[in-house]
Amino acid sequence: MSSVTDKVPLIVEGHEILISNPNKPLWPKIKKVDYLQKLVQIAPYLLRYCKNRYLTTIRYPHGYGDKTYFYQKNCPEPRPSFVKTAKLHEINYVNLDSVATLLWLGNLACLEFHPSFHYIDQSFPAEWVIDIDPSVENEPRLMDAVLCIGELLETLHIQSVPKTSGATGVQIVIPIIQKYSFDQLRKAGQFISEYLVHKYPNLFTIERLKKNRGHLIYIDYLQHWQGKTLAAPYTPRARELAPVSTPLHWHEVKKDLHPKDFNLLNIEERLKQEGDLIQKVKPQQLDHLLEHISN
Repeated sequence: MSSVTDKVPLIVEGHEILISNPNKPLWPKIKKVDYLQKLVQIAPYLLRYCKNRYLTTIRYPHGYGDKTYFYQKNCPEPRPSFVKTAKLHEINYVNLDSVATLLWLGNLACLEFHPSFHYIDQSFPAEWVIDIDPSVENEPRLMDAVLCIGELLETLHIQSVPKTSGATGVQIVIPIIQKYSFDQLRKAGQFISEYLVHKYPNLFTIERLKKNRGHLIYIDYLQHWQGKTLAAPYTPRARELAPVSTPLHWHEVKKDLHPKDFNLLNIEERLKQEGDLIQKVKPQQLDHLLEHISN
């Protein structure tokens, strides 16, 4: 184990962080020091979806292929004074609200950031997310399936943003006016999912157990709930080539798209060109959909 004298001090936002093993490879082409630099680049985007939320991280002490990885909900200890926390159900979560806190977590080999769907001390969802999960690793129909959902939402006059999960799936993010309950959004998700399963029975399923899905693509409307999480927009993922969960234009959703197309080595250039696509969609009213469901 490294001693304090083996660590490199880094000053961030006026706070000192001691970086251990800066040359440790976290991905084949990315050392820890490189990773921290990349986190600084994506921080303005990633923090937007983690700040003032209950954060779960996934830590890989020996890099992305480390089989001893683990999920961390409780804030690691000891923690610096600048790291803010928030308690929920006896768990003391990190509030990822600063670059300094992000780099402190990065130094601990937190390679993924999964925030809650709601803000600290609030009960209403901050946005609505539908998770599209293929049942096989390389699903050639995935983007067609995502387009079907996007077209349905457009028919319902709901604007949305698809984003790669950074792993095998895609999530559809719907910015919303913050007045709808998790229960209302679950009913809306169930309505949309059941409609799609009925219309495309050879493409979609809402079967929760993977072993019972066959080759159908799972529409997971149940994951969007208080206490659950999904990969944040712009979080890195602990996969080969260091993919980043990346929002897309709808015209980019096509068959040859792959989550590995967007990664820590090229995400900075994309953000310079595109900015945050989720922020370009105004919060959506869902009253018309909810009224239709209740009738």
